[in-house]
Amino acid sequence: MSRGPRSTETIAAQFFTWLLYKRGEYYYADGRGSLPTLGRRSLGTKDRAEARRAVWELDRDMAVQEGLLSASELAAINSSDSRVSLEEGRRLYEQYVARPLIAHGVRPKTKQRYKTVFDKFLPFAATILVSYWNQLNKDVLSKYASWLVEQEYAPATQLFELSTVKQAHTWLIDEKYLPKSCDFKFPLRKDHDSTRYCWTVEQFTAIVEHCCHSASLRWLGDLCFTLGHTGMRISEAADLRWSDIDFVEEKITLVDESRQAKTGGEKRTLKNHRSRSFPIHADLLPVLQRLPRTGKHVFVGPRGGRLKPDTVRRILIRDVLEPLKGRFPSEPGEEGFIDGRVHSFRHYFCSRCANSNVPERMTMKWLGHSDAAMVRRYYHLDHDEARRHMRRVSMTVLPETNVGPGQSPPSGGPTAAE
Repeated sequence: MSRGPRSTETIAAQFFTWLLYKRGEYYYADGRGSLPTLGRRSLGTKDRAEARRAVWELDRDMAVQEGLLSASELAAINSSDSRVSLEEGRRLYEQYVARPLIAHGVRPKTKQRYKTVFDKFLPFAATILVSYWNQLNKDVLSKYASWLVEQEYAPATQLFELSTVKQAHTWLIDEKYLPKSCDFKFPLRKDHDSTRYCWTVEQFTAIVEHCCHSASLRWLGDLCFTLGHTGMRISEAADLRWSDIDFVEEKITLVDESRQAKTGGEKRTLKNHRSRSFPIHADLLPVLQRLPRTGKHVFVGPRGGRLKPDTVRRILIRDVLEPLKGRFPSEPGEEGFIDGRVHSFRHYFCSRCANSNVPERMTMKWLGHSDAAMVRRYYHLDHDEARRHMRRVSMTVLPETNVGPGQSPPSGGPTAAE
Protein backbone atom coordinates (compact mmCIF):
# COMPACT_ATOMS: atom_id res chain seq x y z
CA MET A 1 0.00 0.00 0.00
CA SER A 2 1.34 3.45 -0.90
CA ARG A 3 2.22 5.65 2.04
CA GLY A 4 2.36 8.84 0.00
CA PRO A 5 5.35 11.11 -0.73
CA ARG A 6 7.73 12.21 2.02
CA SER A 7 8.28 15.88 2.75
CA THR A 8 11.62 16.27 4.55
CA GLU A 9 13.20 19.22 6.36
CA THR A 10 16.42 19.45 8.35
CA ILE A 11 15.99 21.28 11.66
CA ALA A 12 19.09 22.41 13.58
CA ALA A 13 17.50 22.66 17.03
CA GLN A 14 19.16 23.91 20.20
CA PHE A 15 21.10 20.73 20.96
CA PHE A 16 20.76 18.30 18.04
CA THR A 17 19.99 18.18 14.33
CA TRP A 18 16.76 16.41 13.29
CA LEU A 19 15.25 15.30 10.00
CA LEU A 20 11.54 16.13 9.96
CA TYR A 21 9.48 14.12 7.52
CA LYS A 22 5.94 12.88 6.99
CA ARG A 23 5.03 9.22 6.63
CA GLY A 24 1.39 8.63 5.84
CA GLU A 25 -0.62 11.23 7.75
CA TYR A 26 1.80 11.80 10.65
CA TYR A 27 5.13 13.60 11.07
CA TYR A 28 8.29 11.95 12.41
CA ALA A 29 11.63 13.24 13.75
CA ASP A 30 14.76 11.29 12.80
CA GLY A 31 17.77 11.92 15.05
CA ARG A 32 19.91 9.03 13.84
CA GLY A 33 22.28 11.48 12.13
CA SER A 34 23.22 13.13 15.43
CA LEU A 35 25.92 12.12 17.86
CA PRO A 36 24.90 10.31 19.93
CA THR A 37 22.32 8.70 17.66
CA LEU A 38 18.82 9.53 18.91
CA GLY A 39 16.63 7.17 16.89
CA ARG A 40 13.43 7.89 15.04
CA ARG A 41 10.28 9.06 16.80
CA SER A 42 6.70 9.83 15.89
CA LEU A 43 5.58 13.35 16.76
CA GLY A 44 1.91 12.36 16.90
CA THR A 45 0.63 15.21 14.76
CA LYS A 46 -0.57 15.78 11.22
CA ASP A 47 0.13 19.53 11.31
CA ARG A 48 3.53 20.66 10.06
CA ALA A 49 3.78 23.76 12.27
CA GLU A 50 2.86 21.68 15.32
CA ALA A 51 5.42 19.08 14.27
CA ARG A 52 8.18 21.68 14.08
CA ARG A 53 7.37 22.88 17.61
CA ALA A 54 7.33 19.27 18.79
CA VAL A 55 10.85 18.75 17.40
CA TRP A 56 12.18 21.51 19.66
CA GLU A 57 10.46 19.99 22.69
CA LEU A 58 11.85 16.58 21.80
CA ASP A 59 15.29 18.14 21.38
CA ARG A 60 15.26 19.48 24.97
CA ASP A 61 13.94 16.22 26.37
CA MET A 62 16.77 14.33 24.68
CA ALA A 63 19.25 16.93 25.96
CA VAL A 64 18.17 16.11 29.51
CA GLN A 65 18.46 12.39 28.79
CA GLU A 66 22.01 12.89 27.42
CA GLY A 67 23.08 15.12 30.31
CA LEU A 68 23.31 18.34 28.29
CA LEU A 69 20.48 20.06 30.14
CA SER A 70 19.41 19.68 33.76
CA ALA A 71 15.85 18.90 34.75
CA SER A 72 15.61 22.23 36.59
CA GLU A 73 16.78 24.13 33.51
CA LEU A 74 14.19 22.32 31.40
CA ALA A 75 11.48 23.16 33.94
CA ALA A 76 12.50 26.83 33.85
CA ILE A 77 12.28 26.89 30.05
CA ASN A 78 8.91 25.13 30.00
CA SER A 79 7.50 27.48 32.65
CA SER A 80 8.37 30.56 30.61
CA ASP A 81 5.37 32.60 29.49
CA SER A 82 6.54 32.45 25.89
CA ARG A 83 9.48 31.64 23.66
CA VAL A 84 10.56 33.87 20.81
CA SER A 85 13.00 32.57 18.23
CA LEU A 86 15.89 34.84 17.25
CA GLU A 87 14.55 35.15 13.72
CA GLU A 88 11.03 36.03 14.88
CA GLY A 89 12.29 38.56 17.45
CA ARG A 90 14.47 40.15 14.83
CA ARG A 91 11.51 40.44 12.45
CA LEU A 92 9.36 42.04 15.13
CA TYR A 93 12.04 44.54 16.15
CA GLU A 94 12.95 45.51 12.58
CA GLN A 95 9.25 46.02 11.87
CA TYR A 96 9.08 48.29 14.93
CA VAL A 97 12.06 50.49 14.00
CA ALA A 98 10.74 50.79 10.42
CA ARG A 99 7.71 52.77 11.61
CA PRO A 100 7.27 56.28 10.09
CA LEU A 101 9.59 59.09 11.20
CA ILE A 102 6.63 60.97 12.65
CA ALA A 103 6.22 58.05 15.06
CA HIS A 104 9.93 58.22 15.96
CA GLY A 105 11.04 55.62 13.46
CA VAL A 106 14.63 55.56 12.26
CA ARG A 107 16.18 56.58 8.96
CA PRO A 108 16.84 54.02 6.21
CA LYS A 109 20.59 54.09 6.90
CA THR A 110 20.00 53.31 10.57
CA LYS A 111 17.72 50.40 9.63
CA GLN A 112 20.51 49.06 7.46
CA ARG A 113 22.95 49.31 10.37
CA TYR A 114 20.54 47.31 12.56
CA LYS A 115 20.31 44.70 9.82
CA THR A 116 24.08 44.24 9.73
CA VAL A 117 24.10 43.77 13.52
CA PHE A 118 21.58 40.93 13.40
CA ASP A 119 23.29 39.46 10.34
CA LYS A 120 26.35 38.94 12.56
CA PHE A 121 24.72 38.14 15.89
CA LEU A 122 22.32 35.41 14.77
CA PRO A 123 24.99 33.20 13.14
CA PHE A 124 27.21 33.69 16.20
CA ALA A 125 24.34 32.70 18.52
CA ALA A 126 23.91 29.48 16.56
CA THR A 127 27.53 28.53 17.30
CA ILE A 128 26.82 28.59 21.04
CA LEU A 129 23.43 26.83 20.69
CA VAL A 130 21.29 29.90 21.38
CA SER A 131 18.07 29.86 19.35
CA TYR A 132 15.65 31.97 21.41
CA TRP A 133 15.66 35.50 22.76
CA ASN A 134 14.63 33.90 26.07
CA GLN A 135 18.13 32.44 26.28
CA LEU A 136 19.88 35.81 26.01
CA ASN A 137 21.72 36.67 29.23
CA LYS A 138 24.94 38.24 30.51
CA ASP A 139 26.95 35.17 29.60
CA VAL A 140 25.73 35.16 25.99
CA LEU A 141 26.44 38.88 25.49
CA SER A 142 29.85 38.52 27.17
CA LYS A 143 30.74 35.74 24.74
CA TYR A 144 29.54 37.89 21.84
CA ALA A 145 31.63 40.81 23.11
CA SER A 146 34.71 38.56 23.23
CA TRP A 147 34.01 37.37 19.69
CA LEU A 148 33.77 40.97 18.43
CA VAL A 149 37.14 41.72 20.02
CA GLU A 150 38.67 38.60 18.47
CA GLN A 151 37.36 39.69 15.07
CA GLU A 152 39.11 43.06 15.65
CA TYR A 153 36.01 45.22 15.33
CA ALA A 154 36.56 48.83 16.41
CA PRO A 155 35.43 49.80 19.96
CA ALA A 156 32.64 51.98 18.57
CA THR A 157 31.36 49.06 16.49
CA GLN A 158 31.50 46.74 19.50
CA LEU A 159 29.46 49.23 21.51
CA PHE A 160 26.85 49.62 18.77
CA GLU A 161 26.54 45.87 18.20
CA LEU A 162 26.06 45.01 21.87
CA SER A 163 23.76 47.98 22.51
CA THR A 164 21.53 47.06 19.58
CA VAL A 165 21.16 43.41 20.64
CA LYS A 166 20.39 44.40 24.25
CA GLN A 167 18.02 47.13 23.05
CA ALA A 168 16.05 44.65 20.93
CA HIS A 169 15.85 42.22 23.86
CA THR A 170 14.59 44.95 26.19
CA TRP A 171 11.98 46.02 23.63
CA LEU A 172 10.67 42.43 23.34
CA ILE A 173 10.23 42.40 27.14
CA ASP A 174 8.56 45.84 27.20
CA GLU A 175 6.13 44.72 24.49
CA LYS A 176 5.42 41.51 26.46
CA TYR A 177 6.74 39.16 23.80
CA LEU A 178 9.13 37.95 26.51
CA PRO A 179 8.44 37.53 30.24
CA LYS A 180 9.88 39.98 32.76
CA SER A 181 12.01 37.16 34.14
CA CYS A 182 14.18 37.40 31.00
CA ASP A 183 15.36 40.90 31.89
CA PHE A 184 18.95 41.51 32.99
CA LYS A 185 21.40 44.39 33.26
CA PHE A 186 24.45 44.55 31.01
CA PRO A 187 26.24 47.91 31.48
CA LEU A 188 28.53 49.00 28.66
CA ARG A 189 31.44 51.38 28.86
CA LYS A 190 31.10 54.22 26.40
CA ASP A 191 34.28 55.80 25.11
CA HIS A 192 33.93 59.56 25.52
CA ASP A 193 37.10 60.25 23.52
CA SER A 194 36.82 60.20 19.76
CA THR A 195 39.07 57.82 17.86
CA ARG A 196 38.84 59.89 14.66
CA TYR A 197 42.09 61.68 13.82
CA CYS A 198 41.91 65.48 13.73
CA TRP A 199 43.99 67.51 11.29
CA THR A 200 46.35 70.20 12.52
CA VAL A 201 46.28 73.63 10.86
CA GLU A 202 49.45 72.77 8.94
CA GLN A 203 47.98 69.46 7.71
CA PHE A 204 44.65 71.01 6.74
CA THR A 205 46.48 73.72 4.78
CA ALA A 206 48.66 71.11 3.06
CA ILE A 207 45.60 69.10 1.98
CA VAL A 208 43.87 72.13 0.45
CA GLU A 209 47.05 73.37 -1.27
CA HIS A 210 47.80 69.91 -2.67
CA CYS A 211 44.33 69.79 -4.24
CA CYS A 212 44.50 73.32 -5.60
CA HIS A 213 47.81 72.63 -7.37
CA SER A 214 46.17 69.84 -9.38
CA ALA A 215 43.54 70.65 -11.97
CA SER A 216 41.90 67.26 -11.45
CA LEU A 217 41.62 67.79 -7.67
CA ARG A 218 40.48 71.39 -7.45
CA TRP A 219 36.90 70.27 -6.89
CA LEU A 220 38.10 68.26 -3.86
CA GLY A 221 40.15 71.20 -2.55
CA ASP A 222 37.05 73.44 -2.59
CA LEU A 223 35.05 70.72 -0.83
CA CYS A 224 37.70 70.11 1.86
CA PHE A 225 38.04 73.85 2.45
CA THR A 226 34.27 74.11 2.89
CA LEU A 227 34.10 71.13 5.25
CA GLY A 228 36.89 72.56 7.38
CA HIS A 229 35.20 75.98 7.57
CA THR A 230 31.64 74.79 8.29
CA GLY A 231 31.88 71.46 10.11
CA MET A 232 29.23 70.01 7.79
CA ARG A 233 28.98 66.26 7.45
CA ILE A 234 29.97 64.96 4.02
CA SER A 235 26.36 63.90 3.38
CA GLU A 236 25.22 67.47 4.11
CA ALA A 237 27.87 68.97 1.82
CA ALA A 238 27.01 66.51 -0.96
CA ASP A 239 23.37 67.64 -0.76
CA LEU A 240 24.12 71.36 -0.31
CA ARG A 241 22.01 73.42 -2.72
CA TRP A 242 22.52 76.91 -4.00
CA SER A 243 19.15 77.79 -2.47
CA ASP A 244 20.67 76.98 0.96
CA ILE A 245 23.20 79.81 0.63
CA ASP A 246 22.24 83.41 1.38
CA PHE A 247 25.08 85.52 0.00
CA VAL A 248 23.43 88.76 1.23
CA GLU A 249 23.12 87.63 4.85
CA GLU A 250 26.26 85.49 4.43
CA LYS A 251 24.78 82.35 5.96
CA ILE A 252 23.97 78.75 5.10
CA THR A 253 20.67 77.16 6.11
CA LEU A 254 20.16 73.39 6.13
CA VAL A 255 16.50 72.39 6.32
CA ASP A 256 15.40 68.90 7.38
CA GLU A 257 12.57 67.88 5.06
CA SER A 258 11.73 64.49 6.56
CA ARG A 259 8.38 65.71 7.92
CA GLN A 260 7.43 67.90 4.99
CA ALA A 261 4.67 66.90 2.58
CA LYS A 262 7.03 67.32 -0.35
CA THR A 263 6.14 65.87 -3.74
CA GLY A 264 8.78 65.07 -6.32
CA GLY A 265 12.52 64.92 -5.75
CA GLU A 266 14.42 63.58 -2.76
CA LYS A 267 13.69 64.75 0.76
CA ARG A 268 16.73 65.95 2.66
CA THR A 269 17.05 64.29 6.05
CA LEU A 270 19.52 65.63 8.60
CA LYS A 271 20.97 63.27 11.17
CA ASN A 272 19.04 64.58 14.17
CA HIS A 273 16.05 65.86 12.14
CA ARG A 274 16.80 69.45 13.22
CA SER A 275 17.19 72.26 10.73
CA ARG A 276 20.05 74.67 11.40
CA SER A 277 21.85 77.70 10.01
CA PHE A 278 25.31 79.15 10.51
CA PRO A 279 27.27 82.15 9.19
CA ILE A 280 29.70 81.78 6.30
CA HIS A 281 33.32 82.29 7.34
CA ALA A 282 34.95 85.30 5.67
CA ASP A 283 37.60 83.09 4.06
CA LEU A 284 34.97 80.70 2.69
CA LEU A 285 32.70 83.32 1.13
CA PRO A 286 34.85 84.02 -1.97
CA VAL A 287 35.38 80.29 -2.53
CA LEU A 288 31.62 79.69 -2.68
CA GLN A 289 31.05 82.75 -4.84
CA ARG A 290 33.49 81.61 -7.55
CA LEU A 291 32.12 78.05 -7.83
CA PRO A 292 30.31 77.45 -11.15
CA ARG A 293 26.55 76.93 -10.97
CA THR A 294 25.96 73.86 -13.11
CA GLY A 295 22.85 72.63 -11.34
CA LYS A 296 20.96 72.92 -8.06
CA HIS A 297 23.79 71.36 -6.02
CA VAL A 298 26.84 73.38 -4.99
CA PHE A 299 29.36 70.54 -5.21
CA VAL A 300 29.67 67.99 -7.97
CA GLY A 301 31.81 64.89 -8.40
CA PRO A 302 35.09 64.62 -10.32
CA ARG A 303 33.21 63.97 -13.59
CA GLY A 304 30.59 66.65 -13.05
CA GLY A 305 27.87 64.30 -11.76
CA ARG A 306 26.24 63.98 -8.34
CA LEU A 307 28.82 64.01 -5.55
CA LYS A 308 29.05 60.68 -3.72
CA PRO A 309 30.57 60.55 -0.21
CA ASP A 310 32.27 57.23 -0.90
CA THR A 311 33.97 58.69 -3.98
CA VAL A 312 35.27 61.58 -1.87
CA ARG A 313 36.66 59.18 0.75
CA ARG A 314 38.40 57.01 -1.82
CA ILE A 315 40.01 59.88 -3.76
CA LEU A 316 41.03 61.71 -0.55
CA ILE A 317 42.98 58.66 0.62
CA ARG A 318 44.49 57.69 -2.74
CA ASP A 319 45.31 61.07 -4.27
CA VAL A 320 45.88 63.30 -1.23
CA LEU A 321 46.74 61.46 1.99
CA GLU A 322 49.02 58.87 0.41
CA PRO A 323 51.14 61.45 -1.49
CA LEU A 324 51.42 63.66 1.62
CA LYS A 325 52.01 61.01 4.29
CA GLY A 326 55.81 61.28 4.02
CA ARG A 327 55.54 64.94 4.99
CA PHE A 328 53.55 64.09 8.13
CA PRO A 329 54.90 60.76 9.45
CA SER A 330 53.54 59.13 12.60
CA GLU A 331 55.09 56.83 15.16
CA PRO A 332 54.63 53.09 14.50
CA GLY A 333 51.39 51.83 16.03
CA GLU A 334 50.03 55.36 16.61
CA GLU A 335 47.33 57.21 14.70
CA GLY A 336 48.57 59.98 12.49
CA PHE A 337 47.93 62.03 9.39
CA ILE A 338 47.40 59.03 7.12
CA ASP A 339 44.57 57.79 9.40
CA GLY A 340 42.47 60.93 8.91
CA ARG A 341 39.26 60.66 6.93
CA VAL A 342 36.53 62.94 5.57
CA HIS A 343 34.91 63.21 9.03
CA SER A 344 38.23 64.59 10.34
CA PHE A 345 37.29 67.95 8.78
CA ARG A 346 34.32 68.14 11.16
CA HIS A 347 36.65 67.45 14.08
CA TYR A 348 39.02 70.11 12.74
CA PHE A 349 36.27 72.72 12.59
CA CYS A 350 35.10 71.97 16.13
CA SER A 351 38.65 72.14 17.49
CA ARG A 352 39.35 75.44 15.75
CA CYS A 353 36.16 76.88 17.24
CA ALA A 354 37.19 75.75 20.73
CA ASN A 355 40.74 77.07 20.34
CA SER A 356 39.31 80.38 19.13
CA ASN A 357 37.13 80.66 22.28
CA VAL A 358 33.83 80.32 20.42
CA PRO A 359 31.14 79.69 23.09
CA GLU A 360 30.33 75.99 23.40
CA ARG A 361 26.61 76.53 22.86
CA MET A 362 27.31 78.46 19.65
CA THR A 363 29.50 75.62 18.35
CA MET A 364 26.74 73.15 19.24
CA LYS A 365 24.25 75.17 17.20
CA TRP A 366 26.55 75.39 14.18
CA LEU A 367 27.28 71.63 14.24
CA GLY A 368 23.67 70.64 14.94
CA HIS A 369 24.38 68.97 18.28
CA SER A 370 21.94 69.04 21.18
CA ASP A 371 24.44 67.55 23.64
CA ALA A 372 27.55 69.43 24.74
CA ALA A 373 29.26 66.08 25.34
CA MET A 374 29.36 65.53 21.58
CA VAL A 375 31.15 68.84 21.06
CA ARG A 376 33.72 67.87 23.70
CA ARG A 377 34.12 64.51 21.98
CA TYR A 378 34.99 66.29 18.73
CA TYR A 379 37.42 68.71 20.39
CA HIS A 380 41.15 68.04 19.93
CA LEU A 381 43.71 70.36 21.53
CA ASP A 382 46.79 70.39 19.30
CA HIS A 383 50.30 70.71 20.74
CA ASP A 384 50.94 74.29 19.58
CA GLU A 385 47.69 75.47 21.11
CA ALA A 386 48.47 73.62 24.35
CA ARG A 387 51.93 75.20 24.49
CA ARG A 388 50.48 78.70 24.02
CA HIS A 389 48.09 78.12 26.90
CA MET A 390 50.88 76.76 29.11
CA ARG A 391 52.90 79.92 28.57
CA ARG A 392 49.98 81.97 29.87
CA VAL A 393 49.88 80.08 33.17
CA SER A 394 51.29 82.14 36.05
CA MET A 395 53.74 80.24 38.26
CA THR A 396 55.28 81.13 41.65
CA VAL A 397 59.03 81.48 42.19
CA LEU A 398 61.09 78.64 43.68
CA PRO A 399 60.78 78.23 47.49
CA GLU A 400 63.15 80.32 49.66
CA THR A 401 64.55 82.15 46.64
CA ASN A 402 63.56 85.08 44.56
CA VAL A 403 64.45 83.27 41.37
CA GLY A 404 62.14 83.83 38.46
CA PRO A 405 62.03 82.26 35.01
CA GLY A 406 65.39 82.42 33.21
CA GLN A 407 67.28 83.71 36.27
CA SER A 408 70.23 82.07 38.06
CA PRO A 409 70.15 81.40 41.81
CA PRO A 410 72.19 83.83 43.99
CA SER A 411 75.76 82.86 44.79
CA GLY A 412 75.89 80.33 47.59
CA GLY A 413 72.14 79.79 47.46
CA PRO A 414 70.38 76.41 47.15
CA THR A 415 70.27 74.79 43.75
CA ALA A 416 67.55 72.59 42.26
CA ALA A 417 69.74 69.55 42.91
CA GLU A 418 70.03 70.43 46.60
